[in-house]
Amino acid sequence: MGIGSNKKSRETFNEINITPLTDIFLVLLIIMMVIAPLLDQQGLNLAVPQLGAPPDKDKEHKVITVDIAENGNISIEGKILNKNELVLTIKDLQKEKKDGLIIQAESNAIHQNIVMVMDAARTAGIENVSLMEKTTPSQQQ
Repeated sequence: MGIGSNKKSRETFNEINITPLTDIFLVLLIIMMVIAPLLDQQGLNLAVPQLGAPPDKDKEHKVITVDIAENGNISIEGKILNKNELVLTIKDLQKEKKDGLIIQAESNAIHQNIVMVMDAARTAGIENVSLMEKTTPSQQQ
């Protein structure tokens, strides 16, 4: 009798206990709810131009233009700057040119320099940053 009843109890156990799995999910949910507010990172706001929008011909735009050469030189208004001078120069020029900043990079420019200029612009308090490829006279033909 003892053996037969033991065999019956094994056959009737067809359910899976999901309590431990539910506990794991609840712990992971609590961890994510605690960590999520700490991950609030500030990113760049990108404004993509709309096709077919007529440009404002009446308004004169005052923007800072930063040139990034293929060899890594970063220049503003023809003056080559190093990384330390970049933020200070952008802050000074921002007083007169408040419409934003345009980064003109050559097609083979190092991406690290482009990111460095974007970071310097954000540090200087500039919110509008545009990026464009700098064309050489041989590329225009």
